[in-house]
Amino acid sequence: MPELPEVETVVKGLRPKMENCTFSRVEQRRKNLRIPFPRDFVERLENSTITSLWRRAKYILAELDSGEVLLMHLGMSGRFTIDETPPEQSGASPGRHDHVIFHMNNGAVITYTDPRRFGLMTLIDATRFHNHRLLKNIGIEPLGNELSGTFLAQCFAGKKTSLKAALLDQKNIAGLGNIYVCEALYRSCLSPLRRAATLARPGARAVERADGLAIAIRNVLSDAIAAGGSSLKDYVRTNGELGYFQHRFDVYDREGEECRRKTCSGRIKRIVQSGRSSFYCPRCQR
Repeated sequence: MPELPEVETVVKGLRPKMENCTFSRVEQRRKNLRIPFPRDFVERLENSTITSLWRRAKYILAELDSGEVLLMHLGMSGRFTIDETPPEQSGASPGRHDHVIFHMNNGAVITYTDPRRFGLMTLIDATRFHNHRLLKNIGIEPLGNELSGTFLAQCFAGKKTSLKAALLDQKNIAGLGNIYVCEALYRSCLSPLRRAATLARPGARAVERADGLAIAIRNVLSDAIAAGGSSLKDYVRTNGELGYFQHRFDVYDREGEECRRKTCSGRIKRIVQSGRSSFYCPRCQR
């Protein structure tokens, strides 16, 4: 599933072609994705203008001048691609998995493709979207000012769950996924098996660990966004290019390979936690 850096990269690609632009025509090519499209989906979008486009967790949000917000999620295999040439000029026909096509008044044609159909699109009243069931329980943004060692210590105090599970819990921190949690834990030298509550212990060592993890989360996400995200299966950027951060993984998908720390002689291990693969170096991550 695309994680925060991939979704942020998609938003950055869409923004110049959608923000302050109007839907001239919308093609809805099926009745549902993960959930049904809302009633009169096409009619409610056409001739409306996107006043702002942003990301919240792994959701893409487009505020409309109609008073609604278009909420979109890429699911497991969803992607947006932008074409500057209208189909009637290029002669291209929609593909089997091209489910929604936005024709913007600036000439851009934006196609949503989703082979597995786990993505979604819905419309929400702009005055109440913060309380929508998909958004109301989401935690802080990890790239915002709220993320700090102090926050992590307070959030994880008393938790019996593993550090990996606590970081993946979207009620704590928004948008973190398996790849970047593995990478952040490696950068901060913390084991995914460590109990989350240990970051809240009294003493300088716990403070150091919590501060180091907050910095590592922020840095790994920023590095991944700068690289256009990670392309492992379906994800591509809006221009069709792959992301490149997968070439910089320190631990993810590197089972059995040598630890990249020059001072460590360990090898990357893969374990399963709550049905997900965790990759880490058991020698230098404690």
